[in-house]
Parts: sequence; C-alpha cells; structure tokens
Amino acid sequence: MLSIKHCLKVLRKYFIPILITSLGLSQHFTIARIHYSGGGDWYSDPSSIPNLLQYLSANTPISKTGNETRIRLTDGDAGHYPYLYLTGHGNIRFTEDEIISLRSLLVNGAFLHADDNYGMDKSFRREMKRVFPNKEFVELPYDHPVFSSYYKFENGLPKVHEHNNRPPQALGLFHNERLILLYTYESDLGDGWEDESVHDNPLLIREAALKMGVNIIYFALTQ
Repeated sequence: MLSIKHCLKVLRKYFIPILITSLGLSQHFTIARIHYSGGGDWYSDPSSIPNLLQYLSANTPISKTGNETRIRLTDGDAGHYPYLYLTGHGNIRFTEDEIISLRSLLVNGAFLHADDNYGMDKSFRREMKRVFPNKEFVELPYDHPVFSSYYKFENGLPKVHEHNNRPPQALGLFHNERLILLYTYESDLGDGWEDESVHDNPLLIREAALKMGVNIIYFALTQ
C-alpha cells in the first residue's frame, strides 16, 4: 500500500502542474509589488522578484510574464493581479481608499505575501488592523500546506538574515478558511532572492529562500 507521504509527492509532481496549466496560470503569471506611502522603501530588494520569477519559471510549470508589475492599490487595473507582494524597511501608510481597495481585493480572491525586511513590522501590523479590524494573525504550524506545496520545509520558514536572534514566523490572515495574507516575519526571504553580490548570502540559503518563494506562490494559486 502506498504511503500518504508518497501519494502527496505524486500529487505535487503530476496533478498540480496539470491544474496550473488547465487554469491558464502557466501562461501569464506575474507578481504585483505594492507601491505604498509613508516613507518606507516599498521598492527595496529590486532584483528579488525578477530572480524569484526566473527561478519559478525554470523549476515549475508556471511561466512568468515580465519581471514584476508595480501597482498602487487604487489603480484601475489592481484587480487584474491575484498575487500581491509588499516589503520594505520603514513606515507603511495606506490612504482610506487604499484600505478599502486592499480589503476588497483580498476577500474577493487575491493573495498578499508581505515580507518583513526589518523595520516595517510595527507599521504593517497597524495598517493591517485598519484593513481587517476583526482579524488576528495566526502563526502557521510546520505542517501547514504552504511548507510542502512544492518543496518540503519540515522546520517552517528558512532564516536568511539574523537581526534580533528571533526565529522566523509565518503569520496568516484568513477569510472563510482561505489564507488571504501571508506575513513572513524575521525571515528576510526577499534578501535571499536578491542577486548573490548584494548580500553575499551562501548558495544554500539563497536556494532555500527561492524554494520557499515558489512554495508560497504554488500554494496561493492552488489553495
């Protein structure tokens, strides 16, 4: 009799790629980086998303379209992008219209990956409380599917950079049991996606960060 572990491996290898192709996601996937106000560097780690998309395209059935898209939440075409990304080191501030737009996007099918790039935590949590006053972040356990959607991470998020000697955390917000926002805290995944020359990260750490990025995308597209 086949083990559950083997069955899951087969599903990841054969069924999910078919699903991705049938949904048309293999033809036009991109990541929309959110341009926010408040003074924080929303544009930080400029080589991170292009590198992640290149790795995704080279190692999975998903084909990228361009390098990244940059949007404001009030742009007329913001709803065209189901996968949103936000990062930075400093203060984040949304306008009331942006709050309304982000809430609407997420409850209507979009997914947001927010990556703490050291220094944005306080303002990000504050703004998320404005977006979802009645929701609380939930730490995802190591057996959550996001850690095995494509590659296996038995110990959760990889740690790219040390800042406060704290473990990385994967924090989620849910709507009707769907994960609508993943906040990767104290992990610095985006730094791990950057060109090797930027942070001089070891190859194994960069590889782990890229694989985790693939997992997040795969999970978001198939949950």
